[in-house]
Amino acid sequence: MSDSYYDHSDRAHNADYKAHTPDVLDAWRAFDATVFATEGREIPVKYRQLMALAVALTTQCVYCIESHSQAAVKAGASQTELAETAWVATAIRAGGGFAHGRLAFKLAGEHSH
Repeated sequence: MSDSYYDHSDRAHNADYKAHTPDVLDAWRAFDATVFATEGREIPVKYRQLMALAVALTTQCVYCIESHSQAAVKAGASQTELAETAWVATAIRAGGGFAHGRLAFKLAGEHSH
C-alpha cells in the first residue's frame, strides 16, 4: 500500500463512475469542458485556470492542483503567476481561519468569561 492516498493509478477508478453513473459522469465532463473552453468566454482560459488552481489550493485537492496548474501553464501562465495564485489562495484560507475564529467567540457566548 502507498504512503499516500494520492496516486496516478487512482484515475483507473473513473471506470467505476462510468459503470455506475455514466449519465452523471458525462454531464460533469460536458459542464467542465464548457467552463474551461478556450473560446466563447469573457475571462481568458489562463485566468479561469488560475482561479481553479487557487480554489484547488484552498480545498487542497491534489488532483485538481495537478491538472489546473498544468492547464494554466499550457494556457500561458508563468511561474510567477503560479506563485501569486498560491499566495492569493493562502491569504484567503488564512482569512477564513481569522473570520471563523470570530465565530468561535460568538458561539462560545455566555459560556465564556
